[in-house]
Amino acid sequence: MQYIKGKNAIITGVNSGLGLAFCKALALAGAHVVGWGRSAPEEPIENFHFIPTELDQAISIENSLQQSLEWFPEKRIDFLITNAGLGRFYPIEQMPESLWDEQISINLKSMFLCVQKVVPLMKAKGSGHIVTLSSVAGKTGASWGTAYSATKFGVVGFSESLFQEVRASGIKVSVVYPGSTQTNFFDTVPGISTHHNMLTTEAVANTVLHILNTDQNTLISEVVIRPLNSKPPEK
Repeated sequence: MQYIKGKNAIITGVNSGLGLAFCKALALAGAHVVGWGRSAPEEPIENFHFIPTELDQAISIENSLQQSLEWFPEKRIDFLITNAGLGRFYPIEQMPESLWDEQISINLKSMFLCVQKVVPLMKAKGSGHIVTLSSVAGKTGASWGTAYSATKFGVVGFSESLFQEVRASGIKVSVVYPGSTQTNFFDTVPGISTHHNMLTTEAVANTVLHILNTDQNTLISEVVIRPLNSKPPEK
């Protein structure tokens, strides 16, 4: 992991699931990792610092950014992984407006605010790598998932536009589209339960490590990662 060791990384949404796996994988690869979000990780991580952050509030992100720079060696940011997100699944006629707004706020607005604060620092350094988390639901609409799919398609549009804007400044932008993964995400998805044929969080984290572990002129811009067999194991 020659391009990861010693680098500074910010990851959002780190208390469990993919965010926790990203923190553990990058720290193990030798990066200095800061996590932003409402809740700290469920287990201790070496070379990791958690900062409570309201990710849809610009003032909170600015405060967390300044605290992160104080903790990071050389006060720079090399990697930003915008992982924070949630899904609420209802038929369109039953979708509460409050849950629509919540998904837009966490899945899209928080990504925008984090990127907006971090990009000037990366531009000043002439390098950096931003990884955004979409979903296979950001390629194909999910039934009962109008709000969730809208946000995940939005992540892709945002990321593609961002790449065109910042590539000349030496900043990379990559989008990851995970398929069904063994996390508590499916606790709120009607009719689907987590099972062992889903992706592991470690498998997705290893993919993100591969994306980040590239030389300055190499960019893996998009990766779709799915389970080969997504059906639940037979009883």
